[in-house]
Amino acid sequence: MSAALETPAARPFMAAQGAAVLVILAIACLLVPAYASAWTIEAILLPFLAFSLAGLGLNLLTGYAGQVSLGSAAFMAVGAYAAYNFQLRLDLPLPLTFLFAALTAAAVGVIFGLPSLRLKGFYLAVSTLAAQFFIQWLFNKFGWFSNYSPSGVISAPVLGFAGITFDTRESRYLLALSVVVVITFLVHRFVNGPARINLIAVRDNETAARVIGVPVLRTKLTAFALSSAIIGIAGVLWSFTYLRTIEPEGFNLDRSFQILFIAIIGGLATVRGAFLGAGLIVVFPLLLSRGSAWILDGGLDAGTVQLTQRIILGATIIIFLILEPNGLSAILDRITARTRSLFAKITRGRA
Repeated sequence: MSAALETPAARPFMAAQGAAVLVILAIACLLVPAYASAWTIEAILLPFLAFSLAGLGLNLLTGYAGQVSLGSAAFMAVGAYAAYNFQLRLDLPLPLTFLFAALTAAAVGVIFGLPSLRLKGFYLAVSTLAAQFFIQWLFNKFGWFSNYSPSGVISAPVLGFAGITFDTRESRYLLALSVVVVITFLVHRFVNGPARINLIAVRDNETAARVIGVPVLRTKLTAFALSSAIIGIAGVLWSFTYLRTIEPEGFNLDRSFQILFIAIIGGLATVRGAFLGAGLIVVFPLLLSRGSAWILDGGLDAGTVQLTQRIILGATIIIFLILEPNGLSAILDRITARTRSLFAKITRGRA
């Protein structure tokens, strides 16, 4: 923690930040389910929560540990299919379903993370890309995973625990919110604890990390395991609370790139970056869709409109990364620093 943050003038500002987080959580838990429209919950909040968690998992691997991955959607699929089969075949309680789905995704992540012991950069990205294609093929090829559904598309069963059934959009939202809050808190503690030094040392210079005694191999595999576990739980939320269906095509390469964009746009090696990036990826296409419908007024077919939206979104991402390569988190840091400075001046003036 910097000296500026430890000064007495900065402490009230830090307390105000903590209070703001509590207020946001209170609004999210109490007011949103009561007053948000069905469209807001279904089209914005539920995908936002799932994407935020997936982005958080990838940021742990790529932002903090420096390991590139293009197979995030595959690990989401592993989590979703594992949860479905644990519910169907073992009828596990909900907490154990989440836990075992996370462990399954972690195990698969470690298997595909083994090449990171020898590969790095572009070559590692290609290795994780193989995971994306292989896992998607696996779920398409073997009907056991989908309980031999003729179409390969399965309806996700309604989740429930201790007599509470999460069958309404509000209850599904609160479930997803609870899971995201708990995991975010644990990840925040992890990346700000002793493990942070090892992760950043491996990211910045593996050779130097080995010289100073950092267990490079264990750190890499730990990052892959934790990242895959978190992304696997994001897949459970994506399928069970948002889509309410599970199919391999829902976890394609486009989904992996979306998660990568979330991590990069939000800001690598930051917890809040996952939420900022997910907000942009979820909300911006909706704004483009509504804006194009209003401007074009139905003059173009749906395929052309969708292609135009992708072009605009891609151009926006490129321009944004050129202007601010450190992501939305860096912009928020500058705003926070200026606000803190203004707050300190006001406090000194009153004194």
